[in-house]
Amino acid sequence: MSRLARYFRLLGSLARYTLGREMAFRSNFLVRVSVEVLWLGILIAFYRTVFARTRSIAGWPEEHYFFFVGCFFALNGLIETFFLDNCNEFAELVRTGDLDFLLLKPIDEQFLISFRRIDFGTAPNVLMGAVLMAVALVRMGWHFDPVRVGVFLVTFACGTAIAYSFMLLLTSLSVWMVRNQSLMEMWWLFSSLARYPREVFQGVAWAEPLGRLFTFVLPILLVVNVPAGAMVRVLDPGMVAFTLAATAALLWASRRFFQRALRSYRSASS
Repeated sequence: MSRLARYFRLLGSLARYTLGREMAFRSNFLVRVSVEVLWLGILIAFYRTVFARTRSIAGWPEEHYFFFVGCFFALNGLIETFFLDNCNEFAELVRTGDLDFLLLKPIDEQFLISFRRIDFGTAPNVLMGAVLMAVALVRMGWHFDPVRVGVFLVTFACGTAIAYSFMLLLTSLSVWMVRNQSLMEMWWLFSSLARYPREVFQGVAWAEPLGRLFTFVLPILLVVNVPAGAMVRVLDPGMVAFTLAATAALLWASRRFFQRALRSYRSASS
């Protein structure tokens, strides 16, 4: 069995295990899903109210903006399903010394720490985001373009990888700080920035430097803006290329930093 197939098989086993645990408390699962549906409904109602009074937000017409919201909801759902709980619990593993047991496993540490639990309660967000994007495309009369679809899928994967890289960087700091509550609050700040078009920073003197900072230095604004823009707005090859480069750089940097953090970790037995 190839190394890649082995990891996919392990991911499937982890998924079945966590799904079984989730189904042991079905009521809790249904409540969590209901909350996510309610949250999306409130979000849609809010933006429908806004667009009843304006034609566009930062140059994004209503259908385009709802595609953007659906893209964010789907991407954020992926992050919450696979990574958020695992990264939140990393500090507790360090504090209690339980990280020792994971490091002894004959498998890549980053993979096991990132995917050991899958949160199926937030997985429906991916489907709901996809449905919202599909409805937005139908309403705008979008014509199928295989190039745009391909670029969207690639940049959507890149956006997920960029968000994961930022989360892994923040998580790795727990080795030195032990508690990561403030670090996760910083992640929520980053994710809040990702839910808005980067055009909102344009035209305001003090905000434009922030827009450039979070686009080209800490590229969190690329996460949703580039895939959504490539699908329903202008297909910018330069921004697509920059997104690919930023993704590769952040994945490399976050992995190196994570490995550096593990080398600094002092086990419970030391």
